[in-house]
Amino acid sequence: MATQPKARDGVTVVATNRKARYDYEVIDTIEAGVALVGTEVKSLRAGQMVLKDAYARVEGGELWLLNAHIAPYGQTDGFGGHDPERKRKLLAHRAEVDELAERTQQQALTLVPLSVYFRDGRVKVELALARGRRRYDKRHAIAERDAKREAERAMAHRGRDSDGDRGRRR
Repeated sequence: MATQPKARDGVTVVATNRKARYDYEVIDTIEAGVALVGTEVKSLRAGQMVLKDAYARVEGGELWLLNAHIAPYGQTDGFGGHDPERKRKLLAHRAEVDELAERTQQQALTLVPLSVYFRDGRVKVELALARGRRRYDKRHAIAERDAKREAERAMAHRGRDSDGDRGRRR
C-alpha cells in the first residue's frame, strides 16, 4: 500500500489538480464531502485518484462530481468493484448548493475540483468556483509569477554587501 504524506490538522491529501489554477481563475472555494462506496475509499487510501479532467455540476438541486477517476481496488476480483468514472454525489449544505447553482448559471462560471483529501477520516473535495482563462491570460499569469519571484530574489540579496562578504565584519 502506498504511503501518503501526513499534513497538519489531520488532513491527508490524496490527489490535486495542479493545472486547475493555471487553466482557471479561482474566484471562490468550497469544501464538500463525497459519497463513496467501500472499494473507492480503499483506493483513495492507496492514493489511486486522478482529477485531471474532473468537474462538478449542479443537477436537480444536487451537486455531482464528474470525470474523476478512482482506480478499482486491487484486492477485489471483479465482485464488489466500482466503475472508475461514475458520477459521485457531493455533500454540501442546501444553501451552498443553491448559491453555486445560481452563480454558475448567471456568471458563466464552472466548478473545478482542486484537491481531494481525508479530513478526520472523511473524504473531502475542495471545489473552486472558477472562470476559464484564455491563452493570453495564462501568459500574463506566468509573467506575474516570474516577476514576483524575481522581486523576492532581489529582496533576499538586498541585505548582502556588494563585495560578497555576506555581512561579515572586518
